[in-house]
Amino acid sequence: MTLAPLIKLNDGYSIPQLGLGTWPLDDEKVSAAVVRAVEAGYRHIDTAVKYGNEKGVGDGIKASGVDREDLFVTTKLDGEFQGNDRAAEGLDGSLQRLGLDYVDLLLIHWPLPARDEFISTWKTFERLQAAGKVRSIGVSNFKPAHLERLLAETDVVPAVNQIQLSPAITRTAERDFHSRLGIVTESYSPLGGSGGDLLSAPILYQLGEKYEKTPAQVVLRWHIQQGLVTIPKSGNPERMRENLDVFDFALDPLDLAEIAILDEGPGAGNDSDATGH
Repeated sequence: MTLAPLIKLNDGYSIPQLGLGTWPLDDEKVSAAVVRAVEAGYRHIDTAVKYGNEKGVGDGIKASGVDREDLFVTTKLDGEFQGNDRAAEGLDGSLQRLGLDYVDLLLIHWPLPARDEFISTWKTFERLQAAGKVRSIGVSNFKPAHLERLLAETDVVPAVNQIQLSPAITRTAERDFHSRLGIVTESYSPLGGSGGDLLSAPILYQLGEKYEKTPAQVVLRWHIQQGLVTIPKSGNPERMRENLDVFDFALDPLDLAEIAILDEGPGAGNDSDATGH
């Protein structure tokens, strides 16, 4: 059984470098997916209130038979839980649905800067961490400007920023910014996302033939070699095993240079000043 390597967070905890994304699976499908994923070797499960599947994730964790301490569970609170200590109630709801006493990582799902509540929300996150209801706290979809303000007005540096990231949407400046601050970058939609055509790129097929891997495995290996945490989503047991089977080869510098041609530039991907929930 393959287990993903661990990456150290700035708070002393560690996160498995590859995990299972669970959107858009419903409770029934995600419960079965979590059981299959744990059987395959996954120890990192990513969900969110907005996904509507936390209960199913919790059911799957319980049915998996793996000790709670051996799993890394992430959930996210969206705009409904920003400001006025709403995050405390939000986390209580998540824990109840998940059937857990704590989550390993709690994220602010979107900054929603026009709402101007992410600072007060982060201060609530700090209190929830101090109370032991969450081990690590982080953010999602935050730009460097959002993080700069957060760092200026609060006490705890986020452990993680989970952002849309792939060989087509490389977020190089954002990753450099995170690195300077000791924030781990986590990639969502690492394979290009639904509706994207990243995996049909000829260079990925060529490299797949070279290493006897699929284009998706080549892309996930790219994430691993960038030092990123990545959470490909799948409910298919065979695909889950394939996604985890990326630790027995390495892309050489020429391969990485060829993959770089897929970069669509700094303006690619979503704009979290203009979108979010």
